[in-house]
Amino acid sequence: MSADALLRDLREDLGGDAVLTDADVTAAYSRDMMPLAPAGEPLAVVLPADVEGVRATVRRCAAAGVPIVPRGAGSGLCGGANAIDGCVVLVTTRLDQIVEVDPANRLAVVRPGVVNLDLRAAVEKHGLFYPPDPSSYDWCTIGGNLATNAGGLCCVKYGVTTDSVLGLEVVLADGSLLRTGRRTVKGVAGYDLTKLFVGSEGTLGVITEATLALRPLPEAPGTLVAAFASARDAGAAVSRIVGEGLVPSLMEIMDATTIAAVEAYLRTDLGTGSDSGTLLLCQSDAGGEAGRRELAAVEQVCRDAGAELTHATTDVAEGGMLLQARRVVHHALEAYGSCMTDDVCVPRTRIAELIAGCERIGERVGLRIAVAGHAGDGNMHPTVVYDATAEGEFERARRGFDAILELGLSLGGTVTGEHGVGKFKQDWLAREIGPVGLRVHRQLKQALDPAGLFNPGSMFSPG
Repeated sequence: MSADALLRDLREDLGGDAVLTDADVTAAYSRDMMPLAPAGEPLAVVLPADVEGVRATVRRCAAAGVPIVPRGAGSGLCGGANAIDGCVVLVTTRLDQIVEVDPANRLAVVRPGVVNLDLRAAVEKHGLFYPPDPSSYDWCTIGGNLATNAGGLCCVKYGVTTDSVLGLEVVLADGSLLRTGRRTVKGVAGYDLTKLFVGSEGTLGVITEATLALRPLPEAPGTLVAAFASARDAGAAVSRIVGEGLVPSLMEIMDATTIAAVEAYLRTDLGTGSDSGTLLLCQSDAGGEAGRRELAAVEQVCRDAGAELTHATTDVAEGGMLLQARRVVHHALEAYGSCMTDDVCVPRTRIAELIAGCERIGERVGLRIAVAGHAGDGNMHPTVVYDATAEGEFERARRGFDAILELGLSLGGTVTGEHGVGKFKQDWLAREIGPVGLRVHRQLKQALDPAGLFNPGSMFSPG
């Protein structure tokens, strides 16, 4: 089938306004937020408005032998939704319905185009809470969160996206509709296909619906900020907090470079009191006396570990201002240049070593590297800042980025904690999971997508 014939069929199935081919328009859909990952020129961008539109697109592309790259809002940081030459980019943002909120069973059924924050706001009206909390929660979509198994600031207590997914509806390579999982609290019938598709980055199918577990809306959180003279002391505090069985709802860390950028961006003083300071930000949503006791215990651990300053508050507005300092990190660093945000996860006892190692890598490549991340689960986001217009700086930034991945693995960690593998960490995935793990990945891909048309080149090469 010719490209013109495919486009004609797609317009017939979806409507002309749902099939975009203007090069200036399609370019805007060709890549996500990661500058490292390669991106090609799509044949078209399609925006189906319903599940039948997704199925029709998949069938048409299968018949024509044209690759499909599923995409949400484009907030990803691994290149997983980047186009390849001649593909059809299938955008799910028009599938934005919250199909059902079931307070009695504490679940919601949603389409993939629902924005994370919109879902959180909708279920909050029922006294419920959807925990996954990516930094881009105000514009990223549930479909993208599912595809990458996104995490966020609340992972330490509530887990990542997969921990809130009960079941899925997925369009397979032949256009058929697979339903996985259940609506019940328990269920072990057959393979856990739900977890297989969560985090598969659109390489196995297109998710068109998700049944999500909700939690009771937590109490307004109390917030603690603790400033340390060194990353070593802050890392020791994290290890002790975890070791003593304390489970704050949020535990974030920022190194000195990050603190300086955020203070300049917000035009405020975060109160570290030291040029070499490291900041630990914790919250407890246990509520009432239990929350106050938990926060007090965390504060005492921080003091015992050498915190130079601690400040705790139960004022929601003040806590929100402190949390804003963590949420604006990426914007603050962009004031210095272009950013490559890495995503490594290490054992919590090795966080200080990772921060120190990133400082050495920055000195070696001659670039600013700032480290912030989710201390509660060891998921760090070192960000390499570079001048995209200066000769050789992109290459140096890439060397620094790869060196951070090498460091993460050497500390017993993983090359991605929540962003995914995408189209530029394939070699690192192969190194981490080994030849047997890679073989199993390829066998699963072959079984579900025998023609290899779903997001080719993402996660791993066909082999």
